[in-house]
Amino acid sequence: MILLGLDTAGTNCTAAVYDSARGELLGRASADIGRGHAEQLMGFIEQALAQSGKTLEAVERIAVTIGPGSFTGIRVGVATARGLGLALGIPAVGVSTLHVLAAHGLAAQGQPDGTAVLAAMDAKRDELYCQLFDASGASMGEPVAIGLEDAKARFSDFEGRIVGSGAALLRPGTVGMNDFDIATVARLGALADANIDKPKPLYLRGPDAKPQVGFAIAHQ
Repeated sequence: MILLGLDTAGTNCTAAVYDSARGELLGRASADIGRGHAEQLMGFIEQALAQSGKTLEAVERIAVTIGPGSFTGIRVGVATARGLGLALGIPAVGVSTLHVLAAHGLAAQGQPDGTAVLAAMDAKRDELYCQLFDASGASMGEPVAIGLEDAKARFSDFEGRIVGSGAALLRPGTVGMNDFDIATVARLGALADANIDKPKPLYLRGPDAKPQVGFAIAHQ
């Protein structure tokens, strides 16, 4: 299966063409742009396709990160995946960033030791986004937004590996970052159930920016 992988859930804007039969990235374009995903994503898609030697019509599935992460970036990625899927008549699937972190961590670990993996992202404001996965990468519960002190108490006895930017907050001395590896996004997307894993934003809390209702002008 030729798959187009998209990630706009963080500061990176990434597109990649992946061959699931060979387990290989054929083309990749990415940059840490901070903002402006809507303006640049299609350009990255074109670059990845050109590098792969494939056309958009050769793509058989689209996989996109759905969060948690940047509200604006997630909306851009999901909308693009849905739009391309409809235009091309192919499935589009969503992959959570917490699942990507866990799967990438397990792959980097090499031979599984049978212990669970905790994906933890620093959500700022003394909160974490967390989800537990078993040694095979299967989820062991729903993703949650949880206060830092509550997370420390809940996972104080956790002996498995912690991955993601929240790792150092839960286990001082641990180095962790939010690496939404596009090859892992594509691999998980190839395994996803297109009838269930629809590309729908995964927001675990409300947006930081809220309308100032107190200053709203009443309609006459």
